[in-house]
Amino acid sequence: MTRYLLAGGGTSGHVNPLLSVAHAIRTKEPDARIVVVGTQEGLEARLVPEAGFELVTIPRVPFPRRPNAYALAFPVRFARAVRQLRRLLRDRQIDVVVGFGGYVSTPAYVAARGRVPIVIHEANALPGLANRLGARWTPYVGVTFPGTPLPHARLVGMPLRPQIEQIDRVRDRDAAAAALGLDPSVPTLLVTTGSLGALRVNEAIVARAQEWAKRGWQVVHVGGSRNPVPDPGVPGYRMFRYLDRMDLALTVADFAVARAGAATVCEFAALGIPAVFVPLPFGNGEQRRNAEPMAAAGGAIIVPDDEVSAHWVDTVLLPLLSDRERIAAMARAAGGSGSRQGSANMVELIAEAVAQ
Repeated sequence: MTRYLLAGGGTSGHVNPLLSVAHAIRTKEPDARIVVVGTQEGLEARLVPEAGFELVTIPRVPFPRRPNAYALAFPVRFARAVRQLRRLLRDRQIDVVVGFGGYVSTPAYVAARGRVPIVIHEANALPGLANRLGARWTPYVGVTFPGTPLPHARLVGMPLRPQIEQIDRVRDRDAAAAALGLDPSVPTLLVTTGSLGALRVNEAIVARAQEWAKRGWQVVHVGGSRNPVPDPGVPGYRMFRYLDRMDLALTVADFAVARAGAATVCEFAALGIPAVFVPLPFGNGEQRRNAEPMAAAGGAIIVPDDEVSAHWVDTVLLPLLSDRERIAAMARAAGGSGSRQGSANMVELIAEAVAQ
């Protein structure tokens, strides 16, 4: 029996790959002991117990960005988190630590260094600080995108949730459309702007709510919690702030407009959903880098956030959605750039580390 410590959390970009790997481990090893380390504030506080895995929380200890009172207290807080995790490694007799980035991964890597093998998964094309540090201490580094600048990087792909891996978009379309209150015979535009939303995208799509049905499309719009827009209340337009069953939306989507989070890009590529990606206009540019492989394959278009407007919908998006041959070609290209093997590949990498 192998004992695993999985570390990651905060956002869905860390939590979902972690849970995907946890499920894959449990499927392969039903008697495996799996402990997840996260924080009380992150999405993992709800999602990990709901998925049936044990969650141990530690204080949130991000690296300080500027000299202030938090920076003065950081060394003590960080050392306390490392000690807590070292006790956990010892008391649970952990065999391997698997980190997915985020605040909790850094103390987990420090606690594991020299004690148990470390395995890392990096979801984004541009890695975060935690994984840049941890990758110095292990040869077992799995990445989602080619060219990710980490030492020892191996291309494993994105671990996808089991319900995403198992989608058959032809077989399941009718049932998914019925669950969402849609017509399975009508093409569906999926608009998803992340858990926090994207105001410019949301406003531009809703501004043309009357046009979609006229052009022969229905819409599933997941607008996020921070930048919601009013439900236009028109037939064939389904508005959500958050959709727990995103697998239903992915099953029926014939085209998408979305942010370019790593999981979103990889899900679209794995399922052959062509897209317009609107990367976050801030940060280190990782969302644009995430979208570039699918765009280079011909399955997606990248549009800067500040170009998205109702006028852009009129002059670019609506004409594109009227070109069914181009959409079909983009769908084939998108599907050719994706993979559903990320979870299995990570389980193999972890097994290699345990067997060392």
